[in-house]
Amino acid sequence: MDIKITGRKMTVSQKLKDYISQKVEQSVKTFDIPAMNAEVVLHAEKNPANPYPAVVEITLYAKKHVIRTKEAGEDFYSAVDVAAAKVERQLRKYKTKVIDRKKGSEKIADKIEKTESMEDIALDIQRNEDVVRVKELELQPMSLESALVQIDLLEHDFFIFVDQMTDEINVLYRRHEGGYGLIKAIR
Repeated sequence: MDIKITGRKMTVSQKLKDYISQKVEQSVKTFDIPAMNAEVVLHAEKNPANPYPAVVEITLYAKKHVIRTKEAGEDFYSAVDVAAAKVERQLRKYKTKVIDRKKGSEKIADKIEKTESMEDIALDIQRNEDVVRVKELELQPMSLESALVQIDLLEHDFFIFVDQMTDEINVLYRRHEGGYGLIKAIR
């Protein structure tokens, strides 16, 4: 497993790098998922009022999935412990979803509520009139089940993907009342 450890505006000691490598490898090896790479980014918050200035971001790349977590702590060692435990929980969730899908569990697509009008969507999505950031995405074709796994692993409120069956762009989003919504583009 390849682990890339970097510090933002700081140097990372060899002792801390060894500790991070040990913790990340320990969380990953219990799940036996091959061909995985990891990126760990450390930075310290400068705000003296913040009781948790040490921030650790861990990103794992496994096949077509990305597992990401960000944790803060009093020091980097405690933040790494919490982040590694969170990565382990997310990997367990990822692996059980993959196993359930292979065993032919009930279709996840049946659980998604279909939205009938744009007014319902407008109530669910809060809009900001100022464009603060522009991000370009390379959309890969995937199934709805894979998109659901990705939205959970990334812990985002929405996920944009290309449906591999219809080759159309879809937006999967988390509803405030629970569950997911799916927006299908019509050309």
